Amino acid sequence: MKIVHFTSAHPRHDIRIFVKECVSLARAGHEVILVVADGQGAEIRQGVHIVDVGPRPDASARRGRLGRMTATTRKVCEAVLALRPDVAHFHDPELIPAGLRLRRAGIRVVYDVHEDVPRQILAKHWIPAAVRPLVSRGFETFENHAVRRFDAIVTSTPHIRNRFTPLNARVVDVCNYPILEELVRDTPWDARRNEVCYLGGISRIRGIGPIISALPHTATRLNLAGPWSEPGLRAQMERLPGWARVNDLGVLDRAGVADVLSRSKVGLVTLFPTPNYVDALPIKLFEYMAAGMPVIASDFPLWREIVTDAGCGLLVNPENAPAIAAAINRLLGDESMARQMGEAGRQAVLSRYSWSAEAQKLVTMYAQLERSALRAGA
Repeated sequence: MKIVHFTSAHPRHDIRIFVKECVSLARAGHEVILVVADGQGAEIRQGVHIVDVGPRPDASARRGRLGRMTATTRKVCEAVLALRPDVAHFHDPELIPAGLRLRRAGIRVVYDVHEDVPRQILAKHWIPAAVRPLVSRGFETFENHAVRRFDAIVTSTPHIRNRFTPLNARVVDVCNYPILEELVRDTPWDARRNEVCYLGGISRIRGIGPIISALPHTATRLNLAGPWSEPGLRAQMERLPGWARVNDLGVLDRAGVADVLSRSKVGLVTLFPTPNYVDALPIKLFEYMAAGMPVIASDFPLWREIVTDAGCGLLVNPENAPAIAAAINRLLGDESMARQMGEAGRQAVLSRYSWSAEAQKLVTMYAQLERSALRAGA
């Protein structure tokens, strides 16, 4: 099949979109094209053809965000129409109107739902707090209307899958579990540094404030890697005493991420209890586990089930800096326990939380779409 993935907001080498989904489908024998908007030009990588419609506006400003949601989405949609794929697979909620347009043009459409967007809207700092509930309800109504018209829905968690199952006959959860070949290194524990790490997007609701505030009460340093998603937030964090213990590494490629994972002893995933996060499956949690390090995670029911069942870390109140500091000190102060938890997490990923099984779900769904297309054309 000729499959076009398209995004107006994500980077071309996004881990879920490109590294996992596009490459997995190309390896399964499909012709895979990825349409992006970044101004970096065309590229062929790992069997995937990347088409670029030009740079999107700077989304840090409201005007730039609006431009991306209008002009950029139109350009991306036109590019997909020109390619005439068998299936168009999109990854941004702002592209729902484009998906509906493509469906009307006779192209099969898959909507890839990375987040529970109506719940995510409730925590968007750039939307006035007073109108967030109204915007959330309005978007959920629109999204529910649209998903009934698409040919398949791919979700990043079982929780989101359950929301859409009554609305569409073909819904599959393809979880963001790690690619083991990327991250699993046999790094001896004694070769690791007395450091903790946080990987991924950096924002207030992802818990950066309490993490930095916890550091002065520990004997460790924090390896911090990822993009800052809120204007002025980094400057605020730099004024905290704990910033002196931060290695701010910026945005890393996958080799850089693997290096941080191999040298750190503890992984932090202390997101705040917003509606969008409590039922999420954050990739960083499973990457830490795959790398053989114990985790310090928010004490949410779903995460408690994963961490407790695997015996791979400690749970904390993510808004409580002293609790985070105490957990860091406990793990770094008991090498035997930390090693055992790290190995337990790695074994859990090897047996239950790896990308290979999720890739097969995606490939199977596309085989079903192909069979249904053949029956319709018969």
